[in-house]
Amino acid sequence: MELGMSDQFRQIGSYLGHLVKARNRHGVHSPFVYDLISQVLRSSTELPEFGTIEALRDDLLDSEQTIRVNDLGAGSRVFDLPVRRVADTARTALKTPQQAQMLFRLARYFQARNVLELGTSFGITTLYLALGADEGTVYTIEGCPQTMRIAQHHFDQLKQRNIVPMLGSFRSKLPETLQRMGEADLVFIDGHHAKEPTVDYFGQCLTKAHNDTVFVFDDIHWSRGMEQAWEEVKAHPRVTVTIDLYNLGLVFLRSEQAKEHFTLRY
Repeated sequence: MELGMSDQFRQIGSYLGHLVKARNRHGVHSPFVYDLISQVLRSSTELPEFGTIEALRDDLLDSEQTIRVNDLGAGSRVFDLPVRRVADTARTALKTPQQAQMLFRLARYFQARNVLELGTSFGITTLYLALGADEGTVYTIEGCPQTMRIAQHHFDQLKQRNIVPMLGSFRSKLPETLQRMGEADLVFIDGHHAKEPTVDYFGQCLTKAHNDTVFVFDDIHWSRGMEQAWEEVKAHPRVTVTIDLYNLGLVFLRSEQAKEHFTLRY
């Protein structure tokens, strides 16, 4: 389903508003956030393994394969047919290399042991998270069997053994996964881009969160509903620090920090 004209204007206005409010690291007076910008957001860490993962992305973008997609989330704004080309889906659904590598650095910077990803897609970000949490485990939930099959092939191909794939809807699999994984160190919510489910999943994950848990929300300005969900998350009493990167939102529960919300360009 293509973006309507009103949605396009809303997104343009939202992005311009973000640019007006956004600061760079020199306008940030929180040592915690300043270090995060320097070590994670603006870092240029390059590992040989990145190239291996990016080769899988290239294969997806060149693929002639089609799959039948069981979309359990808010749906796609680009497609309304159940059969889609893998290349087209990869082009619109995958996080950019910059975003995926930032997730790797987040997992490594906070030494995450238990990582939860809602929305496996083709497994590219999953692999980055698993590489970052190389001494931990990544639990990833995906609702589409054929999409998960491709992701699993990628996990096997790279011999990444610290990934636990969970096939099913977030609603059915999230409680089971949270019970299985114990405390959550990093949670990446990437899927079902609608207000009520996003807030609900955040609330469920909070039951397994601790003071140093990091939440990452995808596409916080994707729709008016997602912007409302982001505002609700920011207002939660356990949330102390948030960082709006426009495409991604970072949430921290650090009780030692004063409540503060940052809008950054990086």
